[in-house]
Amino acid sequence: MSKESKIEDLNFEASLKELEEIVERLENGQGSLEDAISAYERGSLLKKHCQAKLDEARLKVEKIRLPQEGGAVEITDFDE
Repeated sequence: MSKESKIEDLNFEASLKELEEIVERLENGQGSLEDAISAYERGSLLKKHCQAKLDEARLKVEKIRLPQEGGAVEITDFDE
């Protein structure tokens, strides 16, 4: 993804990939101080975006409970 990509338009995988690339560049000390600050700021926004996507997915997940003594499978919301 290009640096100009709007974060809200990125899916989780693209956001995570870009975040990993930013971390690698920062760890390697590539670029100027201004570039590092800019990359850090974008990385922070990407992290928040990834967390929001994970939270959204978590709310959609249902857990399946098996009754202790036979019977039907019970499906409940993840948070229960």
